Amino acid sequence: MREPVELRRQRILAAVQARGTARVTDLAAELEVSVVTVRRDVEELAREGRLRRGHGIAHSTLPAPDATEDVTAPEGKETVVLVVPARHSYLYETLHGARPVLEEAGVRIALHIAPQIAGAERPLVERALADGARGVLIAPRWRTLADEEADAGWLCGLGVPTVLMERRPRPGSALHALDSVCTDHWYGAHLAVEHLVALGHRRIVFATRDDSPTARALRVALTEIAGAHPKLDAWTLTLSSPGAGPVRTDGADRPAVDLPGVLRELDATACVLHGDVDALMLVQDLAVHGVRVPEDCSVVAYDDVVAALGSTPLTAVSPPKGEVGRAAAELLLHRLTDQRDAGTGPARRVELLPELKVRGSTRPLN
Repeated sequence: MREPVELRRQRILAAVQARGTARVTDLAAELEVSVVTVRRDVEELAREGRLRRGHGIAHSTLPAPDATEDVTAPEGKETVVLVVPARHSYLYETLHGARPVLEEAGVRIALHIAPQIAGAERPLVERALADGARGVLIAPRWRTLADEEADAGWLCGLGVPTVLMERRPRPGSALHALDSVCTDHWYGAHLAVEHLVALGHRRIVFATRDDSPTARALRVALTEIAGAHPKLDAWTLTLSSPGAGPVRTDGADRPAVDLPGVLRELDATACVLHGDVDALMLVQDLAVHGVRVPEDCSVVAYDDVVAALGSTPLTAVSPPKGEVGRAAAELLLHRLTDQRDAGTGPARRVELLPELKVRGSTRPLN
């Protein structure tokens, strides 16, 4: 499935803004597209005034922070390492929330983008700590519970303040005692279901991912809410795309995903999809099958990174991505101060509520 152009450009913009500058060849490698494609995207973003072009380089139009991109921090200036997965525009937005908080406090960010392979975060963090980083903000990939468990030992033993972003460790695990800031995805599922029920929809398909802590939390929440809802006549839970599940290790083919078929089989009038790209693709697929959105089927997306950019702007649950970054940075700053004062305190787990952005993809059931 080809990535929508606007989403790719959003990811390019996020990467450039996060780093200040980025080489076109590096962006092409990270996005797994050709250099020609990235160069064309950079030219268009430059025409729109969203970044500046150089010779083979893209420059951010944001004000340059003092020394945040230096290889070494100025004397007396603390550094923290921030690690987010590659190709994850959702989490790049948390970076934009964390950055001004840390810079205002005089703390330098050492940003690291983790490749899409298991265990990629550990060497990046250890290298940053060896270079003098005093704290860690991290959003591990964790496609499976096994990935999470494999990271528990080294994350809990770093010996510096560490805050998880948008990650909810398994209850009772060693990681459960780490500081964390995340979205209350149960509440996000609640917002989506109640919105559709209030519009008169009684038969709903829930199509989600199942390859991250957020995806698993959302699947559990939707199952619980829909299963107990007195006004729903029928519902089903399925994957949002063939690639939405964990990587197969048994060599078996991924299951086919026919969302228009699932909607027809359930006689559903509405669908909730995680995330935006799959929701936008569904709207296109439904149009091919003669199903109009929202006249024949209401659609709610979950993530709200590019949901508003569709030909039919999508109603979406919008996690407070920037606020998660800000709250995580503030918590880390608190820990750094507490550490200097030789104080200790209980671990903190902060949950922030998402919002529902109502747009053109939902309407009352006729």
